Amino acid sequence: MIIGIAGGTGSGKTTVVRKIIESIPNDMVSVLSQDSYYKDNSHLPMEERMEINFDHPNSLEFDLLIKHLKELQENQPIQQPIYSYVTCTRSDEYTEVKPKKVIIVEGILVLTNPELRNLFDIKVFVHADADERLIRVISRDMEERGRSVKKTLERYNKSVKPMHVQFIEPSKSYADLIVPQGGKNKVAIDILTQIIRMNLE
Repeated sequence: MIIGIAGGTGSGKTTVVRKIIESIPNDMVSVLSQDSYYKDNSHLPMEERMEINFDHPNSLEFDLLIKHLKELQENQPIQQPIYSYVTCTRSDEYTEVKPKKVIIVEGILVLTNPELRNLFDIKVFVHADADERLIRVISRDMEERGRSVKKTLERYNKSVKPMHVQFIEPSKSYADLIVPQGGKNKVAIDILTQIIRMNLE
């Protein structure tokens, strides 16, 4: 069973995924993160890497993500790339992901690609208000990616917000289930985990 979970930057997707995993036996779930499949940019100077628009579909290697997902479907383990937002490059190391009964694919753009979308048995969109997402983005970018508030706000206005309007928000129309308030929405998460359990049985 393959579940695609999308939503804007800072909407609470990771929390939703974590709560699903907590509700299902560990040995039954594998997670593929869209963030692992950003294109390697080691050939670019650091100044250019800092200007990459990570919220545009062209920044992702969708072909590799689709290939890996199909291999997991065929019961083959895959070598998931490791990506660094600090250097904007892929590591030489990989994370082995083993095929499990439930595979969760999460990321802001996972519902924008038709071929990838068609592999999902359940499509989920996590919704949160724009101001709430911005607060989370500022906090995360400062703590995890070493960006200043000024730099984060510049990036938000230049790429995050317009890409959300152009690509991410419209992909909500493909969702089977919309989860308002992200990880705080216990009822929606309970419904989703119940559907997963029913399918596993």
